[in-house]
Amino acid sequence: MERDLVRLSKFLSLVLRHDPKVAGVTIDRGGWVDVESLISGAKQAGVTLDRDLLRQVVEHGEKKRFTLSGDGQRVKANYGHSIDIDLDLDPREPPEALFHGTARHLLEGIREQGVVRAGRRYVHLSGDETEAEAVGRRHGEPVVLKIRARAMHEDGFEFFLSESGIWLTRTVPPHYVEFPAP
Repeated sequence: MERDLVRLSKFLSLVLRHDPKVAGVTIDRGGWVDVESLISGAKQAGVTLDRDLLRQVVEHGEKKRFTLSGDGQRVKANYGHSIDIDLDLDPREPPEALFHGTARHLLEGIREQGVVRAGRRYVHLSGDETEAEAVGRRHGEPVVLKIRARAMHEDGFEFFLSESGIWLTRTVPPHYVEFPAP
């Protein structure tokens, strides 16, 4: 069952973050999709999905990627979009430092360009190093970068806090990044 939920989470991530056409659904400006349309579209795409499975993916996902509306009629991804949507998040003052997990082989590019969105709408930052390390591990040998978030904020950069606790910003210039010793 756990493997089925992971597979469904990946399908939902694809549809709700990047390519709604895969399930033939329409995402509104706020990122919401009608649950019945999603269930029907999943079936057309050969993916078994019902309300109970959807609720399980939303509630049991450790990264809190998705949210169901209060009435259970709509669902959305909380972060990670490459499509143009508006999460309707208000700018927030970040803590002194946030963390970005990446892979060691990407450090040279980050030293030159900073942390960039790489096809997404925002750079994702974590509030703790452990979470950032887990993110970095998905891309290779993990490295955790400390981001001087408060300094960025004081210099005019906007930060947003997603419903799942992931901090979002448009870019992190290299001079706000603290790199680990080689």
